Amino acid sequence: MIQEPILSVHNLTVRFGTGRKAFEAVSGVSFDLFEGETLSLVGESGSGKTTIGRAIMRVHPVSTGSIRYRGQEIAAAVGTKDEKLLRQKIQMIFQDPMASLNERAKIDYIVSEGLYNFRLFASEKERRARVENALLEVGLLPEFASRFPHEFSGGQRQRIGIARALVMEPEIIIADEPISALDVSIRAQVINVLNRLKRDKSLSYLFIAHDLSVVRFISDRIAVIHRGHLVELAQAEELFSRPLHPYTRALLSAIPVPDPDAEHNRSLIVYDPSMHRYDSDPPAWSEAYPGHYVLANPAELTTWVANATPEPALSP
Repeated sequence: MIQEPILSVHNLTVRFGTGRKAFEAVSGVSFDLFEGETLSLVGESGSGKTTIGRAIMRVHPVSTGSIRYRGQEIAAAVGTKDEKLLRQKIQMIFQDPMASLNERAKIDYIVSEGLYNFRLFASEKERRARVENALLEVGLLPEFASRFPHEFSGGQRQRIGIARALVMEPEIIIADEPISALDVSIRAQVINVLNRLKRDKSLSYLFIAHDLSVVRFISDRIAVIHRGHLVELAQAEELFSRPLHPYTRALLSAIPVPDPDAEHNRSLIVYDPSMHRYDSDPPAWSEAYPGHYVLANPAELTTWVANATPEPALSP
């Protein structure tokens, strides 16, 4: 039985500006997110990954393309009832755990804000119970609800941001670099919380990051984006063991190695996009192996696969 995606993005393009100043932040991006899956979107700063997340959240307007949630088109205008449902079922965790929290509000109100906006509680007792339960689910004590954001560490503030999303009972969470602003020792704790919540609540994550070494341990699949284009998508371990696109290999080569000798002797791959000229044979989204896609023309695909493994590529 073929599993239907909970979220489907097809040929998404997002443009900013008009006239000669217009530019495409995202161009022709397509991917599916399945229920209970973590799909990580990885690329350097300015690659367009956050723009994709905000387009799904309906913050940035879509220039062309389609975004479907459970088969329903959400890139265009929707009715008030559907808009309310989307705001509840698709939530976002932001990168900066301090800037995304209202420093003048207590945690009780911050976590409850969505409940207030959509009137998702029948009584004050029910509201408080939902806030306390959300805090407990992310490893925080219920009495923290009476405090202000500045009284917490960075890791605790990010847990508050997660609780604010969870209290809405979402199906999809877009996590926009949720651990990049945290100390290394705290990152594992937040990732463990996200993994546990995914397992317990069957959540689907679009996890946005710039560090491949981080997403390896939370992802089911990884999509690599460069200058607004998806260049490779595969199962997490497949991508690490058999990267095809030169940009993916460059990202992998930049991952620090916890061995001084190996770190000193390793070779850093520098990706030069000017080496890829497509005057007569433009690249296409091709399946090199089952479930492993790469942006390449036939000649590139044949070469990359031959260099990666002796197994033959599938026809593009």
